[in-house]
Amino acid sequence: MDNMGLVGMVSIFTAGITIAIGAVGPAIGEGLALANALRALAQQPDKANTITRTLFVGMAFIESTAIYCFVISIILLFANPFWGQFTQQGGG
Repeated sequence: MDNMGLVGMVSIFTAGITIAIGAVGPAIGEGLALANALRALAQQPDKANTITRTLFVGMAFIESTAIYCFVISIILLFANPFWGQFTQQGGG
């Protein structure tokens, strides 16, 4: 196996792991945040506006992690920075 094939396999594997962990982690975090927000709303219904606003801001921060992982996996698949280095060195 040449270096280009190895770089391709490692890039695809890394992109898959990145998107897998990047999807599962924020999904668990969002579920826990929603469960706690619903619990807080049940205990203090008069603070619904504050709790909801804080929940949406928190969800946005949690979701940004998944978006960053998605961007990194797309870069690894379609705009891999390592391809140019190996083609210039004659790696495959």
